[in-house]
Amino acid sequence: MPTSPLRRLARGVVITAVTSAAVVVGAGVAAADLSPAQLQQTTDSYLFSQSLDQFQSTRAARPYANQLDWSSDGCSNSPDNPFGFNFVKACYRHDFGYRNYKRQGRFNESTRLNIDNNFKSDLYKICAGNWACNRTADIYYAAVRQFGNS
Repeated sequence: MPTSPLRRLARGVVITAVTSAAVVVGAGVAAADLSPAQLQQTTDSYLFSQSLDQFQSTRAARPYANQLDWSSDGCSNSPDNPFGFNFVKACYRHDFGYRNYKRQGRFNESTRLNIDNNFKSDLYKICAGNWACNRTADIYYAAVRQFGNS
């Protein structure tokens, strides 16, 4: 049975609409990638401008996962919770800094110092003035300064 002209027209309109939508959606995905300059700015914002709690929320959402390395091994070869002080969130952000600066070709002694100093600041915020916690944070900071580039 031959298809009516009205049915062919309707089918053509539907096919055109679906094809157009696919092109728009596909273009939207490609446009979601950040330029290298935007990627660096976004990395810096997550690393240095967000509070540690904001960073944890961002890390959970994993934006730009195809461009940013969100992986972490926690506090590497050190305990994540030394003496009950939960340092792992600071370690997550520290790993984010090292991994993405290396990936973006920006990792050098100057940027490493900035990332390490941010780590120390995060640890002190976690410690909230507790003397024993701060001294433990100092040891963790000294360890990343000594071994973090190896």
